[in-house]
Amino acid sequence: MAAPDLRLRRRTAGFTLIEVLVALAVVAASLGAIAMVAGSSLRGTRILERRVALLQTARAVETGIPSRDLIQIGRTEGEIAGHRWQMDVQPMTLAGLPDTAPWTPLDIRIRVRGPGGEMVALETVRLVRSRPQ
Repeated sequence: MAAPDLRLRRRTAGFTLIEVLVALAVVAASLGAIAMVAGSSLRGTRILERRVALLQTARAVETGIPSRDLIQIGRTEGEIAGHRWQMDVQPMTLAGLPDTAPWTPLDIRIRVRGPGGEMVALETVRLVRSRPQ
């Protein structure tokens, strides 16, 4: 009786070649999916870092806007940490604003372009004292 039990155990012991190949295919598919998720996460992180750098540069330029007494109409350009920026200052034309108003609104547009060509733009308004005519 011992002989049939031994033969039966030998046939059922271990894995067949097909079972091993299926297991390897499942592992390979799982690793491929994990690699795709990790790659996409890395790309997203890089895009976010570039966007934050652009916004930080734009905010730095905005912080450097001269005071109301010193601000000049026209274009100013420069570069900060590899990011090219330009700031355009123009008077705003508002319907219904009387000529005798004590304040004049200035439209300030800041554009920052990163080394890779990506761009961000900010727009703000500053009030300056009207100059006597």
